[in-house]
Amino acid sequence: MRVAFLGLGAMGYPMARNLKRDHEVSVWNRTTEVARNHVRDHGTNLLATLEEFRASDVIISMVPTSREVDELIDRLEERLAPGLLWIDATSGDPVTSRKSGQRLAGRGVDFVDAPVTGGTPGAEKGTLTVMVGGSAENFQRAESVLGAAASKVVHVGALGSGHALKAINNAMLGANLWMAAESLLIARRFGITLPIALEVINAGSGRSNATENLLPSRLLRDEWPLTFKLALHDKDVRIAASMAHEQHLSSPMLALTSQLFTAALHEMPHADYVEVIKLAARINGEEW
Repeated sequence: MRVAFLGLGAMGYPMARNLKRDHEVSVWNRTTEVARNHVRDHGTNLLATLEEFRASDVIISMVPTSREVDELIDRLEERLAPGLLWIDATSGDPVTSRKSGQRLAGRGVDFVDAPVTGGTPGAEKGTLTVMVGGSAENFQRAESVLGAAASKVVHVGALGSGHALKAINNAMLGANLWMAAESLLIARRFGITLPIALEVINAGSGRSNATENLLPSRLLRDEWPLTFKLALHDKDVRIAASMAHEQHLSSPMLALTSQLFTAALHEMPHADYVEVIKLAARINGEEW
């Protein structure tokens, strides 16, 4: 199948490589040199500009926000043929994705929102989980494409549901990160070493993805890679909080998580999302 992959960030770069195993993949990135490197390293085809776009069966977009997706639609709309499937793997806004789907439907183009979870390790290994929002028919089409880059592709509901669930997932991750940071600060102040605290927590009921996979390398080996920008995680938490507000749900934990992430973003505008734990320490006069 002919796939145009738009957006070669930390997740998109390895995803496009994995898709190349089963499909004919052309790549585009705002920084053209990144796309050229992908072509050189993985044998994909180059879309140096969007104006070079020709007939494809599928477009996959993976850009920072839904705003950039709309910009791509603006630039490509006149070139899209009826029957094309647009898979938006951006961590986007569910309301905007529904509007995008309606807009593209007017041209006979099908649209699904399909954000992923599993982080950069999952993107590298091709073991991501993809949550797809859209019709059952469009889900089946998307599943047949995404299987090369994911170990699980789940139909989560109508259009917009994938983006909604991704925001909820990331909000939960954010709350887990902050709570883990506070708890480990308490343990350290009490005289318990971090290796011992993590060993016991990860064998007990308090464990989470944060304590098992994210914090050991940061806190024990002082490794702080940039895997997902804090600004993007903050955006996802705010989307989840806005959904709760729109549904008139009382969600004080979610509201607090959103406030804490926004505060962290002001302190560390270029940081990785896990670095919110540095602010958790700093407001208590501590450092990691």
